[in-house]
Amino acid sequence: MTPQLEDYVCGHIEREPEALRQLERATNLRRVNGRMCSGHLQGRLLKMLTRMVGPKLALELGTFTGYSALCIAEGLPDGARLITVEHDDELEDDLRATFGASPLGERIELRIGDALAVARSLPDGRFGLVFIDADKREYPAYYAEAKRLLAPGGYIIADNVLWDGHVADPSRHDPQTEGVREFNRLAAEDPDMETVILPLRDGLSIIRKQ
Repeated sequence: MTPQLEDYVCGHIEREPEALRQLERATNLRRVNGRMCSGHLQGRLLKMLTRMVGPKLALELGTFTGYSALCIAEGLPDGARLITVEHDDELEDDLRATFGASPLGERIELRIGDALAVARSLPDGRFGLVFIDADKREYPAYYAEAKRLLAPGGYIIADNVLWDGHVADPSRHDPQTEGVREFNRLAAEDPDMETVILPLRDGLSIIRKQ
């Protein structure tokens, strides 16, 4: 998508809330990997998908500066909760301040630690939605845990599943590419799941547990 077309799309969807606009700007100014922030288009999609699914309990693996967590929380039904996990403890103070300043913060439970370890500590079959956006090398393991955690009819949403196009490049065999590639294979070949990949930004998979 060209920048001109992206500007057009963003001008014809739900407006980005001001708090999220400021958070995205701060992320790009202060963080080396600012492009990891979900941003306006993907954020509005996450909110809408969450609202469509209507989970009582959701999980996010990899929150970065909290933009995607706030979008998911925005789409949750009343009384629902999001557990979000971030491994980088240097982000903890900023994340707690961000969530604490938001009226949506009461819906969010932040856990600092290894995403896979946290996922493995959670109970089977309780989650309506799992959003995966953490260590690409661990994507296959995240897939197994997310499937275990989902209730029937629940959804996995996974970011970066095209990985800058490397997944389709047979010469690429680095651990991150191989992890994402294996995740995509597992999802596509799993008879218990329905899978679609949206070529949005760096690729977004939507996977439903039957």
